[in-house]
Amino acid sequence: MEKALERAVPWIGDYRHAEGNSAAHVKASLMGFSLQVPIANGRLRLGTWQGIYLCEFDGPRNREVWIQLFAG
Repeated sequence: MEKALERAVPWIGDYRHAEGNSAAHVKASLMGFSLQVPIANGRLRLGTWQGIYLCEFDGPRNREVWIQLFAG
């Protein structure tokens, strides 16, 4: 995934702004910033080959991860 995103949105490009991290913003937008995953019997209901990844494109930095459970 990392190599594919780097090919699609390289750090060196024509879309830089003053902070120089435009590529990080574009990559984060492509990946999304939230996720909803069903839980059943205390376990995440993911497909056989699915996983959850935390992507950091402009770091390393300290980040917070928020988890909120909804009863349905």
